[in-house]
Amino acid sequence: MARGMLRILRAKRSVTLLRGRLDGLEVTLSGRVLEEAFAELEARLAEQPTFYRGSSAVVSFGETAPTAADLARLRNVLGGAGVTLRALVGSAAELQALAALEGLEFDPPATSLSDSARSLVADFAGARNDIAARRKRGESSVRRAKVESERARAAELRLVEAPQGTLYHAATLRGGQTLHHSGNIVVVGDVNPGAELVATGDILVFGRLAGIAHAGAGGDENARIFAVELTPTQLRIASFIGTDEGPKRASAPSPEVAIARDAKIVVLSLDELSRLEPSGASSA
Repeated sequence: MARGMLRILRAKRSVTLLRGRLDGLEVTLSGRVLEEAFAELEARLAEQPTFYRGSSAVVSFGETAPTAADLARLRNVLGGAGVTLRALVGSAAELQALAALEGLEFDPPATSLSDSARSLVADFAGARNDIAARRKRGESSVRRAKVESERARAAELRLVEAPQGTLYHAATLRGGQTLHHSGNIVVVGDVNPGAELVATGDILVFGRLAGIAHAGAGGDENARIFAVELTPTQLRIASFIGTDEGPKRASAPSPEVAIARDAKIVVLSLDELSRLEPSGASSA
C-alpha cells in the first residue's frame, strides 16, 4: 500500500472523504452493512462528482468477506466518480483468493489495534466520575502537573527500537474527519472539534488541537500528544482517558504536551517537560 495515502474513514453516521497524495484513496468499510455503506459512499462521491476522478482506491473490509457481487457493486460506485478499484485489504480468509480472482492487489491489515482503539467508543463511566469529582474540588478536568516538586531524573543512554513510519498531513481537519495510522501522526494545521486522530505512536499538531486525539492506541503508555494550542474534546494515551471540560485559559496559548503519568493523563508545558527529562531523550 502506498505510503502517504490518507484514509476515507466513516464518522458516526457518515463516510468522510479525504483525497490522499499520489491520487490514492483508502476506503474503510469494516463493521458496516455493505449495501448501506455502498449507498452512503455513492452519495458522498456524488457531492463532488469530478474531485476524485482519476484516483485509484484501496478498500479495507476488516473481517468482512465480500462476495463477487459486492465487488461488482463497489466497482460501479467508484467508477461513477471516475475512481478505479486497485486493491483489497482485510483479514477474512477468502479475501486474498477473491482479490486474485478479480485481478486486484491484496494487502494484509497494517496493524492490529484493540477494539476500543478501532472505534474510539470507550467506557467513559470511570473517567467521567473522576472528572466530576475533580471539578467539584475546583480542579482542572485535565490535570496540569506541578513539576516544581518533582526530582529531575538523571540523563541516561539507552538503546531504542527504530520508530514506525510517520503520517504527515498538511491541512486542517474538519469535524467528522479522521486519521488512523500505525506509527506517528503529524498535522500541520488545526484539528477542529469533531475530528479524530488515532496513532499507535505519538501525535504532533502544529496548530490548535480541539478534537479527539488517541496516542499509543496499541497500548504504548509512553506515547505523547503535542500541540501548539491544546484545547481537546478528549485525550487518550493507551487506555488512559482525559477530557478538557474546564474553563478556557485567558492567557495566550503556548505549546503543551500530554503524557500518561501515575495512571492518569497530565498536561505539561514544554519547559516543564524539559525539567522532567533534561536529557531531551524521547521515551522508549
